[in-house]
Amino acid sequence: MKNGDAMFPRARIPYGTWGSSYFPAWQMSPLAEVNIGQFAGESANRILGKRQVPKNELDYLVIGSTIPWHWKFWTAPLVSSCLGERLPGYHMEQACATGLQATLLGGNEVQSGAYDVVGVLTFDRTSDSPVGVFPERRSYERTVALSDVWDNFGFDPATGNAMITTAGIAARKHKVDRKEVDDLAFHRYEQYFNAKESGFLDRVLVPLEVLNIQGRPLGRVDEDAGVRKITLNGLRAMRELDTCVTGGTQTHASDGMAVLLVTTKEKARELSPRPEIDIQFVAKTEIRTLPNHMPEAPALAVQKLLQQTGLTMNDMAVVKNHNPFAVNDAIFSKVLDYDWHNMNNTGCPLVWGHPQGPTLMRVLIEGLEEAVDLGGGYVLIFGCAAGDIGIAGILKVTGGGDR
Repeated sequence: MKNGDAMFPRARIPYGTWGSSYFPAWQMSPLAEVNIGQFAGESANRILGKRQVPKNELDYLVIGSTIPWHWKFWTAPLVSSCLGERLPGYHMEQACATGLQATLLGGNEVQSGAYDVVGVLTFDRTSDSPVGVFPERRSYERTVALSDVWDNFGFDPATGNAMITTAGIAARKHKVDRKEVDDLAFHRYEQYFNAKESGFLDRVLVPLEVLNIQGRPLGRVDEDAGVRKITLNGLRAMRELDTCVTGGTQTHASDGMAVLLVTTKEKARELSPRPEIDIQFVAKTEIRTLPNHMPEAPALAVQKLLQQTGLTMNDMAVVKNHNPFAVNDAIFSKVLDYDWHNMNNTGCPLVWGHPQGPTLMRVLIEGLEEAVDLGGGYVLIFGCAAGDIGIAGILKVTGGGDR
């Protein structure tokens, strides 16, 4: 698509018909005691009610998650029942790209004319993931192989390396400076806490009560519990785990869900509390970089996307990404010649965590809210996925401001 033409002319994201849970982490939340799919469906019901969206408007459901959960075989039928509606739909996953990819698939369903109102619901619980036993038919001991999410973080079967190793390799390739990475990470924390104190995050994040199987309250999910206060001197003092990577310059496992709607232009005006705001899909792309170079993949995807559209970084009103390592942002800044101070203005996964499925959807929702505050403009969302993949998408917000 050249010059920002819409990739899905029929599809829109109605402003304000979205929301995300907070992202608690490290088994510190009641999410460790519940079925995450059930929690996601029930929470979507709560969020849509809060946004005054009638559930019976939904025609279809696209759900995205990456970690196995009990009853995952039933996917959308089960989750939609927890939402309170009997909807057809399907499940998809693409590691950390899941949230953006699921939203694009929702746009495709509307563009095709198959459905008019699609709910897109993403969720994951990575801080307390299950462990699976898989039959290994090429081994003399068929059930020895165990797998959990940490195996995938720590071992890429294509290269034998961990995710953190890809950050170190990419940092050395691009001659990233440790001091810059510490400065960058500290700035990201400042952005998050500024957005929190200003009340911006209250428009995106919804406190949610968690019930046990008897319907009794286990507690509330009402904070990004893995976020910590950090100092620049503290970052500088941390030991390097690999080149430019420390405990303070990488993300952490967390849990949560996010939901939004995709619909037609006419229906968006009907469902949105601010019908004058128009949100269109402009373009998307994906690339694969060299093995073990994951942190540079998002930058290369953005390069390709800008070439496809004829747009430039100067055209972007909002720039946000999924950044499991601060190295990602430093490399992006070098490759695109873009000041990293000007992106992720309301926070990012480096700070608030990495639940995979909903990660890029929360990034997207925050980006759209920020663009509305600015009175509109192009929103660039991008991130990495599974070792060496980069994904990038552009949306266009028309209208807004005057809040």
